Amino acid sequence: MDMQSNVEKREHWSKKREYILASAGNVVGLGNVWRFPYLCYKNGGGAFLLPYLFFAVLCGMPLFLLETVIGQYTQEGTITCWTKLCPLAQGNEIISLYSRVYSIVLAWALLYLVYCFRDPLPWATCNNSWNTDRCVDITSANQTAVHSGNATIDWKLGNLTKSSVSEFWERQVLSISAGIEEPGAVKWEVLLCLLACWVACYFSIWKGVRSAGKVVYFTAVFPYVMLAILLVRGLTLPGAWEGVVYYLYPDPSRLAELQVWMDACAQVLFSYGVSSGSLITLGSYNRKHNNCYKDSLWLCALNSTTSFVAGFTVFSALGFMAYKQGIPINMVVESGPGLAFIAFPQAAAMMPVPQLWAACFFLMLILLGIDTVTITSSVIDMFPGQMRRPWRREVFLIVFCLVCFIIQISLTTQGGVYLFQLTDHYAANGACILFVGLLQCGAVGWGFGAERMCDVVEDMTGHRPSVFFKLCWRYFTPLISVVCFIGFFLDYQPLTSNEGYMYPNWAYHLGWVMALSSVVVAPIWAVSKICLTFTLATVGRKNSPLTGRNLRQNQAQGGAGPSAATGLGERRKTG
Repeated sequence: MDMQSNVEKREHWSKKREYILASAGNVVGLGNVWRFPYLCYKNGGGAFLLPYLFFAVLCGMPLFLLETVIGQYTQEGTITCWTKLCPLAQGNEIISLYSRVYSIVLAWALLYLVYCFRDPLPWATCNNSWNTDRCVDITSANQTAVHSGNATIDWKLGNLTKSSVSEFWERQVLSISAGIEEPGAVKWEVLLCLLACWVACYFSIWKGVRSAGKVVYFTAVFPYVMLAILLVRGLTLPGAWEGVVYYLYPDPSRLAELQVWMDACAQVLFSYGVSSGSLITLGSYNRKHNNCYKDSLWLCALNSTTSFVAGFTVFSALGFMAYKQGIPINMVVESGPGLAFIAFPQAAAMMPVPQLWAACFFLMLILLGIDTVTITSSVIDMFPGQMRRPWRREVFLIVFCLVCFIIQISLTTQGGVYLFQLTDHYAANGACILFVGLLQCGAVGWGFGAERMCDVVEDMTGHRPSVFFKLCWRYFTPLISVVCFIGFFLDYQPLTSNEGYMYPNWAYHLGWVMALSSVVVAPIWAVSKICLTFTLATVGRKNSPLTGRNLRQNQAQGGAGPSAATGLGERRKTG
């Protein structure tokens, strides 16, 4: 009795706004800032919004609502929730583990933040130990160098050069090796920053939603403050509006390309945070009658709006950089790490008080990433009797964070960026997320029942969801997922670096192993569950004394079924 009393009850958010802020911090992450603006420019500007909205309405919103409802209805984490809905759907949580790889991005951003307190900024000049003879000082008056990503071509001198910000990123922060087959030494500065990020992540969630609910007041709100400040500052810079035009100028002819639609689909899935388990976990801490229907619609609108507004912030800064260098803006556009650690730092270095704007940007990235790293409560929900006792959760989280940190040490080596790009490209790509979403729609739309799920929503919120969502869960979203899943393979291209580096064959095989591990576990689990259930049922029928003819004879003699037979057996034993 005393042991049972020590088991803590499952927690809930103390206030509704804590859930809203936590969910907003989860869905609004790095992809909104460094991926959507580039994809919008790359895939037809304003015309890209058409496929983006198509997938947002037919895939993103239905899956977002579905996962939130699942968590709130079952009051369970990502794994155990399916035991109450459709046990065959368990096993689709592997993909959430690969999302931990983005912790290394936080480490890079933290290292940049530390360097922001130097005057001058170390990436703004060529007077550093890591610079080479090919370095071009971006703060100098030399406007003849045409920047193109990581390299520039000085047409006056006719030789290949590199900007100082590119050399800082490649030679100082990464000390990048020749390839993934040359891991090199560990960068101790990056390693310490990675450790600091995991320590911060631990203490932000070590008391569950009690601590996480308080942390999000800062980590979810402050990035929006920084984004607003950077937006106002960016739009007041010379050349900013030229950047905005490049960002939104429509090119409808691009809509005929398969790649545009695949990019839109992947971006929606990434930015909405579906299929990663985090939405189910966050929703599971809601009280049973919270209006998750309305919350989900508002959060989806907030996510897409943030992506759109972030594009103005990014491209106003890139337009300013192109203006200062006297070059076309398409020469300075970057995506992913190139935008966060090359293009924007270079733009900040050209602004007045560069340390301030650079610090604001990298602090925003760190806070966006911390909210993205959501450690689920799945293990705790699987073993509530053991894990909900005093200090069990805290110890488990220490072990979990330590294991993740040790695994990610390989990402802090000189060849770690190659491994990061490999994992990002294969392990948690759009095709894997689509497959998990397809399984969820099949499990709920056809297994649990879409009509029944609508009844659940109405019972919890008092509002019945639109018939549109019922159709999406059963037909539209699964069909689109299948088509796009095939499209991703038709559009597949092997991963290469910006400089044209081709990975060795074993690296591509490793990438496919990671990709398959995200999708094959669920089918294997389902088949194993069916086989095990069939086997146990067969063995049970063979061993049961009340099958077929024996059961009919027993009933003819006035037996009362299995309970009577059991009672008879007990009397024989005692007799």
